[in-house]
Order: sequence, then C-alpha cells, then structure tokens
Amino acid sequence: MTNATPAWHANRTEETRMVEAVLSKGVFDKVDAYRYNSASIRIRVIDRRFEGMSRERKDAMVEEYLDRLPPETHSDIVTLFTFAPSELDRTPTSFREFMLSTEFDNPSPSLL
Repeated sequence: MTNATPAWHANRTEETRMVEAVLSKGVFDKVDAYRYNSASIRIRVIDRRFEGMSRERKDAMVEEYLDRLPPETHSDIVTLFTFAPSELDRTPTSFREFMLSTEFDNPSPSLL
C-alpha cells in the first residue's frame, strides 16, 4: 500500500503555508490549507476539542487566529472546514458532510 500525496498538495503556496503556521499557533491538531484558485483559499482544521461542538462554535475558535492574517490573505479565505477527528473517521451522516470532506481532498476543477 502506498501513501499517495493528496491532489490538493500541488496547490499549496508560500501564502497557504503562512496560513497553516498562523493557525498552528492555535494548537489545533491538524491544519491544511491550499489555494483553490486565484481568488480563494481553502482551509481544513481538525481538532479533538471540536467534538460535539456546533459548526459555528468551531469556526469561531479558528476565526480568532484567522483575524491575525494580512487582510489580503484573510479576504481570500472562502472555505473553512472544521472537523472533530470522529467526524472524519465515521461514515458521513449527510450528503453535505460527505461533500465537504471529499471536496477538500479532491478539489473539483476551478472555473477561474
């Protein structure tokens, strides 16, 4: 069995690595970011503290750190995915949940 590099890794930039570094200061378990297209950045944050939290509450924990980014980077963040590890380990309970995780890992082609 091989560990293939996820497709989105090719879209990591110096800017998205900076986003990951800033969010890592929040001591989140795992932070991934990539530039989806010239106008948007996608971020996924996985943390055990998110267990049982509403999406709004998880997003608020992350926003505290996103606010530290330069305005031009912050304005390009279009998608923020926040998950507890159990949400990724189990079979998705909704189509929306399935699509969120799948779209991050295997981005559909951008129209830009």
